[in-house]
Amino acid sequence: MESLSQADHGPGSYTINLLFKHLLTTLLEVLRFSTLALVISLEAIFVLQKWKPIFHFLLLSIFILIFTIKPYFLSSTPVYLVDFSCFKPPDFCKTPFCLFLENASKIESFDKESVAFMAKILTSSGLGEETYLPPALHCIPPKPHQQESIKEAEMVLPPIMEDLLSKTKISPRDIDILIVNCSGFCPSPSLSAIITNKFSMRDDVKSFSLSGMGCSAGAIAIDMAQNLLKVHKNSYAVVLSTEILSTGWYPGHEKSKLLLNCTFRMGGAAILLSNKNEAKRSSKYKFFFSVRNQRSYEDKSYVAAVREEDSEGKLGVTIHRDLLQIVGETLKSNVTILGEQILPTLEKFWHAVSIIRKRFFNRSEEIYVPNFKSVIQHFCLPTSGSPLIREMAKGLKLGEKEVEAAFMTLRRFGNQSSSSLWYELAYLEAKEMVKKGDMVWLLGIGTGPKCCSLVWECLRPIVGESNRGPWAGSIN
Repeated sequence: MESLSQADHGPGSYTINLLFKHLLTTLLEVLRFSTLALVISLEAIFVLQKWKPIFHFLLLSIFILIFTIKPYFLSSTPVYLVDFSCFKPPDFCKTPFCLFLENASKIESFDKESVAFMAKILTSSGLGEETYLPPALHCIPPKPHQQESIKEAEMVLPPIMEDLLSKTKISPRDIDILIVNCSGFCPSPSLSAIITNKFSMRDDVKSFSLSGMGCSAGAIAIDMAQNLLKVHKNSYAVVLSTEILSTGWYPGHEKSKLLLNCTFRMGGAAILLSNKNEAKRSSKYKFFFSVRNQRSYEDKSYVAAVREEDSEGKLGVTIHRDLLQIVGETLKSNVTILGEQILPTLEKFWHAVSIIRKRFFNRSEEIYVPNFKSVIQHFCLPTSGSPLIREMAKGLKLGEKEVEAAFMTLRRFGNQSSSSLWYELAYLEAKEMVKKGDMVWLLGIGTGPKCCSLVWECLRPIVGESNRGPWAGSIN
């Protein structure tokens, strides 16, 4: 199976397929605009030659067919992001470095080497001194029990749901679709059942729980919701994204499993989507495009980050050294597909030319990286750590301004897994950076590995968010 996978997905065939896709996309756009130029030229000739009005009518019909009617029929039902809410944990959950390391040194399962390693990771992680851990992990020793995880879920999910309903002025019984994602904690009844029960939702609400999908689950849940909204008309969909940490604490000595203890922190987000016509007036964003891809077919990628027991039977997530490289390969495929859909023709042309040069003329030449800043104004990247943010910024040629939200979210709140993207968007709104017409790219990458890109268009000026939400009191 491994050899077959490599044969089907080798770098040579990938490059050729990539080249043809770029050339085909560019050719179609050139053909479309050539048709427009031809119609205009013919119309000019008809005017100069004083041809009969019927010819003007035929040309006008062709123009309408190509540029108006076809896109109209191909367009899908618009999906709007009405609003969202982020969880801000209480102050008693704050975990400065000194408290984290003091508690770790008192836990018998950690030796001095393990504590020293975690101290080193904390120092270089990019986290600040005001991130949060749930009450169960403040205990000595921590309590990674089922009931503590339920308590953490009830601490995070109902408040953000209530805040979202208050913001949008809708009732729980107005909700048609409910999706809850949490990677490491999958109770029975499910988290979506807990929310349905808590808010006495309708008996026909379409509820889903996503687990085991890592940091990309939040973006994947949104993609799932917008696809469901294409089928279920005149509906509201709520997505709740979180990671329950009480059940994910690793109490062993293996360094590759201690990383998540140091960087993962509390967080949660609630997002309301709708395809109702009246939602456009009050919504913040309109869904523009999404891309999903994964590399689970490849054994090396599949085990890059995996939850497993250590030699002593203690459960934890192993992070392998080649994770950054695999993330880069997964991201490359995702960005290529996204670029084909949203980049200007000229950017796609130069990218295709650079691939041809590298493939057939000069293998040492670097492939041209398209300028995504020509169409995207704001970027919300995974906050899995400073090294990953820097590598993604380098690969996409982003400057300090474009990665500011990611670094600031990592510093203030840590890595909140699937919900981090919404804290970044909340940061951009609190800074009043997002203007009407701006495009926002939310990028989720998680274990599997999986990657999901969401592109949104801002529908209205967003002001007054600095005094509410997770950044209230700390945005400056």
